[in-house]
Amino acid sequence: MHRRDFVKSALAGWMYLHAPKVFADLSAPVAQQRASTDKKLIWILLRGAMDALHALPPLFDQNLDKHRGALSRDLHTTALKIDRGFALHPAFKHAHTLYQQGQFLPVVAVASGYRQRSHFDGQDQMESGLNQTEHENGWLARAVASVGQEGLAVAQTIPIALRGEGTTNNWFPSQFKPADDDLLQRLTHLYSDDAQMQAWLSEAINSRDRLSMQDKGSPQVKFPYLAERCGQMLQQNAGIGAAMLEMGGWDTHNNQANRLSRQFSELDAGLAALQQSLGETWQKSVVIVTTEFGRTVKVNGTGGTDHGTASALFLSGGAIQGKQVLGEWPGLAQEQLYEQRDLKPTSDVRSWISAVLQQHWGLTSTQLRHVFPDVQAVTHSLLASLKAH
Repeated sequence: MHRRDFVKSALAGWMYLHAPKVFADLSAPVAQQRASTDKKLIWILLRGAMDALHALPPLFDQNLDKHRGALSRDLHTTALKIDRGFALHPAFKHAHTLYQQGQFLPVVAVASGYRQRSHFDGQDQMESGLNQTEHENGWLARAVASVGQEGLAVAQTIPIALRGEGTTNNWFPSQFKPADDDLLQRLTHLYSDDAQMQAWLSEAINSRDRLSMQDKGSPQVKFPYLAERCGQMLQQNAGIGAAMLEMGGWDTHNNQANRLSRQFSELDAGLAALQQSLGETWQKSVVIVTTEFGRTVKVNGTGGTDHGTASALFLSGGAIQGKQVLGEWPGLAQEQLYEQRDLKPTSDVRSWISAVLQQHWGLTSTQLRHVFPDVQAVTHSLLASLKAH
């Protein structure tokens, strides 16, 4: 390889690692050959098993406090009330605003087809979307391929959900030190007669400066930062129809009240960042938030909860017909619990996602069976555009 070509390749690699906007532009020629849509789908996987009874407490169920004591007692006065006697944890301030605007919809007592309590196996099965997990065959990849679009993974590697079919890009902020002014000036001078290189260099400088101003010196890889970048890339690239985000830290075996307050605040801030960065595209977007399974109804001896079964599903976005709580509530009496310890699942989370794919992207029955062959879509109207039907 000639020195000139090597430097150009290295510069392109630096730009890919440091500038989300450049990434979107570089992928545009590929994306333009595929279907374009402003109907975006964003899946957020909460890794570690979110406790739905703390996120979405059923304040009407008298057995909640019997099982949880102090862990739930304060929520009666601090939680943000919504429909059917449920409430949102007080940290979900933006989500509550979205709910009031009809753009946030919780579904209670959902689970995948998985009934054990291994985080890794539970997450793998949820990403695969199949009763028998296939690690190179993800549900989101199958869905995106069905409508001829590309997928985006905001992750260092391609997760299971986006493996197998179609085209998937991935992006994650670089931890490398940004190039300094001297290097970029030397490159600008060296390639002054190369129009393409000059354009790349100009964009690289602008992107570096923009990131520096926004992030005060270095990229913050917390969830709101990732959500913001995700929204920008979706908004800028019509060929990318779906994205997957991940957020860890939900395995709250101890000190759950304090830990979940922080987690909920970060998730809530991420939803706000996603909405803002999507701009007008938010109005035609659906955000799906799930976790691999729930947590025990009873509190353990260290102020936390252990691995359970059913949890909750959150749907959000401008396309959602929100301001309602869906799903059948199983109750928290001892005899109503799954295996005498967990919130009992009353519906499959995949059946709700399947309905989203049907109503948002217009997937046919045949396409839905390809994405989720083991479940059928629920019949509820989930989109605002279907409200009159």
